[in-house]
Amino acid sequence: MIRSRGDTESAGFSTTELAVVIVIIGVILVLAWPAFSNALAKRDLTRTMNNGRELYLAVFRMATDGAAKSDANLAWPGDYPANSLAEYCGKLVQNDYLKASELQRILSAPGATCIVTSTAGPPATVTLSGRSALKVYKMKNADPSSAIFSASSNYIYNTPLSPTAAPFGDNGFVVVRKSGDADMYGKNQATIAGWGNNAVEFKAKIGTLASVGADDGAAALIPPQ
Repeated sequence: MIRSRGDTESAGFSTTELAVVIVIIGVILVLAWPAFSNALAKRDLTRTMNNGRELYLAVFRMATDGAAKSDANLAWPGDYPANSLAEYCGKLVQNDYLKASELQRILSAPGATCIVTSTAGPPATVTLSGRSALKVYKMKNADPSSAIFSASSNYIYNTPLSPTAAPFGDNGFVVVRKSGDADMYGKNQATIAGWGNNAVEFKAKIGTLASVGADDGAAALIPPQ
């Protein structure tokens, strides 16, 4: 059967129909975007939480070996003590608890790319540049299991999240404690006010600062910003 030209044209979309389809797709994308964005944020927070736990395990092994060998150079950040995150990470690389390439992956997240440069040595040295997704607290062996070992760099203890802080802005934050427990939290959980102004519950859920510092700036090894 031979179709006429008019039949062929009627089988396609008209300009109006195509415009309607585009509008419908646009509405669907607008409605679905918040859920999609939240899913991406949760994925990235989960990865950073796992990276923080991986860093914790490397430090735990080093501190455990140091205690067994009575080697003060193999210790928790507050017992070493380290003056910078790069210096402490250098100990992990020098003693083969982490490789520089692993460290770069661990300290990076969307919006916070940390470049790790290592020299062979001996001793091996580590330089950090860019922006680290994690900061490490000057936690000591004597600190309780609730002491915070590490947190995502957008979090300042008991301070509201900033939408411009990297990584994650105010989409959430990650905490890893001395016990090895790690959790993700929402922006409303960043301060004591978010826990009904219950300081005891806040410390039980989020953790406590390392004993060396009364505030976040004194207690943390500040990473590259």
